[in-house]
Amino acid sequence: MPELPEVEALAGYLRERAVGRRVDRVEVAAISALKTYDPAPSALSGRAVVDARRHGKFLDVVVDGGLHLVVHLARAGWLHYREAFPATTPLRPGKGPVALRVRLDDGSGFDLTEAGTQKKLAVYLVTDPAQVPGVAKLGPDALGADLPTFAERLRSRRGQVKGVLTDQAVLSGVGNAYSDEILHAAKLSPFAITDRLTDDQLAALHAATRAVLGDAVRRSLGQRAAELKGEKRSGLKVHARTGLPCPVCGDTVREVSFADSSLQYCPTCQTGGKPLADRRLSRLVR
Repeated sequence: MPELPEVEALAGYLRERAVGRRVDRVEVAAISALKTYDPAPSALSGRAVVDARRHGKFLDVVVDGGLHLVVHLARAGWLHYREAFPATTPLRPGKGPVALRVRLDDGSGFDLTEAGTQKKLAVYLVTDPAQVPGVAKLGPDALGADLPTFAERLRSRRGQVKGVLTDQAVLSGVGNAYSDEILHAAKLSPFAITDRLTDDQLAALHAATRAVLGDAVRRSLGQRAAELKGEKRSGLKVHARTGLPCPVCGDTVREVSFADSSLQYCPTCQTGGKPLADRRLSRLVR
């Protein structure tokens, strides 16, 4: 799933290439992805793109006249920028991975695509991003929150730190991959309970959040949209590296699996050398 660094980079990419161009037309191929009906997508035609922003993991393409095309890419969505489209024939609804296409007046534009069968990509056309329910519920930005705000937000929700860190209403922008990386950098178990964290542990977690996300943003900015997924993978130390050596201590990266997700961690760095038990079978080691 695209998280804060990738969405920030996509916004930067659009600012460089799309701002100042007028929308020629918008084609919707997956009606299920479009979550609003008024204004209609055709309202974008003829309007200039004036900015591209990020709200947590939401991408916001701003056009003149006060309209916002807000996108949540979900787990398998992506944005593909085209300098030129291979054909001018309209999209065929229900055919292929393209959910929505935005053509610009110079022949370029972008596709919003979604792979797989779980169609959760969401597109909203609104006059205010706060009209999008997911945006309205966002907590402070994970990269922008200062230490007092960060600590207050984490302590406001009692639970395992992995889950609280990825709760967008607590802090926005962090998902499954970067939460694994942040907790590894902070040397914290993913199952540590938030209201038991010491001030020093919260300070370490805040510093790790800023360092991991900040480094990922720096590496991602300037990359082409097509290169961002590879850039993300290249910077990961524990996430999606089950069975490989931890680059910090050399221990084997372990995994805990759930019904529809998993987490990765290093026992030596994070849990005092103790492997975490599978939550479905036994009590968690904290």
